[in-house]
Amino acid sequence: MNEVSNETRFLHAIEMGLGAWQWGDRVVWGYGQGYAEKEVHEAFNTSLNLGVRFVDTAEIYGSGRSERLLGSFLKETDQPVLVATKFFPMPWRLTKNSLPRTLRGSLERLGLESVDLYQIHWPSPIVSPETFMEGMAICVKEGLARTVGVSNFWKQRIMRAYSTLSQHGIPLASNQLPFSLLNRTVEKTGTLARCKELGIRVIAYSPLEQGLLTGKYSTEKLPPGTRSSHYVELIKRIPPVIKVLQEIGQTHGKTVAQVALNWVICKGALPIPGAKNAKQAEENAGGAGWRMTDDEIAKLDEVTDGIREYPKE
Repeated sequence: MNEVSNETRFLHAIEMGLGAWQWGDRVVWGYGQGYAEKEVHEAFNTSLNLGVRFVDTAEIYGSGRSERLLGSFLKETDQPVLVATKFFPMPWRLTKNSLPRTLRGSLERLGLESVDLYQIHWPSPIVSPETFMEGMAICVKEGLARTVGVSNFWKQRIMRAYSTLSQHGIPLASNQLPFSLLNRTVEKTGTLARCKELGIRVIAYSPLEQGLLTGKYSTEKLPPGTRSSHYVELIKRIPPVIKVLQEIGQTHGKTVAQVALNWVICKGALPIPGAKNAKQAEENAGGAGWRMTDDEIAKLDEVTDGIREYPKE
């Protein structure tokens, strides 16, 4: 197993992060309807006060609004915050130089000179991982990013990114992937184990499956917006899962969502649940700082094994 590099060690020390997708996103999350800047600022402050200091955003979240909101919040706090953002492979971004150029735009919105982690948001169908990793190397060498990672990279793409960065003496710090009790592809395909071997931190996005693992939705009460149609079939299969989460939660004095987040932590990944307000931020933070038993992990594994079919590695 590869040792964790000094540059990426901070990522492996973090148990819980905060996702900022909801900040400014009107299409999926309905920003401006029931919550806005005041509420997400309270979510940010609550997270920091409870020890959650890693915030993950992206240039496309709310068309840059998420980065601008985070930037304004950073100016008003004296607490240390680790900031991650992402590069989106737009079809006109064809060269390695598009990465430092795009990152400078993100840094301007964030009000920072550098970010702690810069990630490729999705692989490109037209640009090779090698080209983008060459651009990432420039970002590190120019001091624009402390570490670099990828998101939604699987199988060979992970190795291609890892190998290209290695030629520059730069570690691939992270791979951000969907991972929850209702989507265990990362684990089932061996991707989680492979990343651990290489010293790559798996960052789990949608660890609550966009709210399905909070226990507040059912076939009678579907989630709002585009999530409703996306999860119409999956939501029929989750009552047994929620039941086990409730049982484990009662043992530890935790909520359904906190148990679901702790399961991700126990699997060795870093969950970054989103928070629209202080209440959600407080609940999310309670998913860290404790550990369920091996038997409880096994019980959750068993009840979710048949939730969906998984591809083979």
